[in-house]
Amino acid sequence: MHRKNKHNTTYNFDALITANPSLKPFVFLSPLSQNQTIDFSNPDAVYQLNKAILLKDYDLKDWQLSKGYLCPPIPGRADYLHHIHDLLQSDSSIENNSAIKGLDIGVGANTIYPILAAKLYQWQMVGCDINEQAIISAQQNVSLNPSLQSFIEIRLQNNPAYMFKNIVGLEESFHFTMCNPPFFSSEDDARKASLSKTRNLNQNLGTLNFGGQANELWCNGGEALFIKRMIKQSTEFKHQVIWFTTLVSKQAHVAKLQKQLDKVKASHKLIPMEQGHKKSRILAWKYD
Repeated sequence: MHRKNKHNTTYNFDALITANPSLKPFVFLSPLSQNQTIDFSNPDAVYQLNKAILLKDYDLKDWQLSKGYLCPPIPGRADYLHHIHDLLQSDSSIENNSAIKGLDIGVGANTIYPILAAKLYQWQMVGCDINEQAIISAQQNVSLNPSLQSFIEIRLQNNPAYMFKNIVGLEESFHFTMCNPPFFSSEDDARKASLSKTRNLNQNLGTLNFGGQANELWCNGGEALFIKRMIKQSTEFKHQVIWFTTLVSKQAHVAKLQKQLDKVKASHKLIPMEQGHKKSRILAWKYD
């Protein structure tokens, strides 16, 4: 994890239960390590754990997530923001005392990136999504927390073909954009990945253990095509955004995406991320 990530240590379940008593029924002693843990294949347990983290470590008053929506692992989401902070600090064109403004493409019902950005760095954030119910839930999470209301704005993207158009105003500018794109190209691919994951957890479940709606988990062409579309559309906003960024889950996609960036004459960086056994990366690009 990033050196600034406050989640580098193991979970303090006693403190987390104090913050969110609803977590308590899901906590048990691991027969192998004799340490407290939860069943990470249980969506309800994962939700209560992440809610506890937000209440304890980020001083939220409340956080709600309707069943079936993607429940994010907080430590990995925080890592993305810490790396963006490093990226912005390394850019000499951005003054150190600048009021940073970011855009989260596909904010989701969980609203997690704007929440963490506001709490970690006091950044101004806009979150957008194509799903109206996700927008309602995201707005509710902001309204539940007075400390977030002056930092976060939620906008509906009413045309799913667009990522930046209809969201970025004509006179509006952002220091960065960020995105956690859909991983899979179909529901079947997502379900197979979930089954494989639950087998690794020695479970026999047939549901998507990580939750998520269709637009959160899969799209035609999967991650690679989604990011290629993002790169192409970013050219229209090269004068309004300093850094475009996205997560790339599959290393195999990187070379083709970098070639696409070369084609549109964007300079780019690949930033590795690692949380435990999970490896990912951030692709960042800008137009000089």
